Amino acid sequence: MDKKAKNFLFKTYWKNGWVSRVYTDPDDFDYAKSKGLMFDPLTISHDQCLVQIHGLLSVISIDKVVKAFLSSLSTRRLDWRSGIASYFIAQQLPPHIYTKVISGQSYDNTGKVTHTSYTCGICRDLKYGIIGDEFYKHIDLNVLNFERIKWGGVRHGHLEYTFFDLQQFQLAEIPEPTAEDITIFRSMLEIIESSQPTDYPGALEKKLASVIPSTKDERKVLIEILACIDILKPASYNRPSRGKGDWIFAESWRGEDKYDKASLEKYFGGYIR
Repeated sequence: MDKKAKNFLFKTYWKNGWVSRVYTDPDDFDYAKSKGLMFDPLTISHDQCLVQIHGLLSVISIDKVVKAFLSSLSTRRLDWRSGIASYFIAQQLPPHIYTKVISGQSYDNTGKVTHTSYTCGICRDLKYGIIGDEFYKHIDLNVLNFERIKWGGVRHGHLEYTFFDLQQFQLAEIPEPTAEDITIFRSMLEIIESSQPTDYPGALEKKLASVIPSTKDERKVLIEILACIDILKPASYNRPSRGKGDWIFAESWRGEDKYDKASLEKYFGGYIR
């Protein structure tokens, strides 16, 4: 990854926190674009997006997404890590056309509806609920790329992110996982296995700090990815939440669930047997 281009991308959105005014110097943008790290806005429909996702799914192998996830552990290439969740989500998406349903409404003081938002009902009713708009107009792909490189993606479950993430993943050259990567992954599994029955995802996040080079936010996304692909699979989805509701995929996981052995074998069996 070109460091200069990455710097131009990052400073567009981040300076000790999110910047208040998003701006990229045109010359900086052109340079980052030439290196494949910044992009022109995208306009695409739900139906076109879904066709593209299924096309990408047909040319990306499960072996590649597994290698990428493992190789991300020691290198902190968080963009490699993101792909396995998008791949899993893409597999859940059946071919369909946009089916309009109400996703939310706003009201004034008299109870009159002032705004109604919509989503695709078929996407919504899939596991965890995929967010699918009918049309995407001038999507800022650069903020999506910033988030996937900095944290490993924070919009898994959004149709446009699934498309963009897989599109970029297809272009990536992924190395074989190293012995260090496998050691880190085994250590993560040991920590998950030793979780206390009442542990929430937040407790797991803190414990993982001892075995993987990462920030708190990186570990949270890592846990969400593991939950998304059913490694952290809850025995029940009808459990009370706690805190600010920051978790999506891992919301119902508890320490008593440990990790799902069937999912682990499906994805990582070749590396951990």
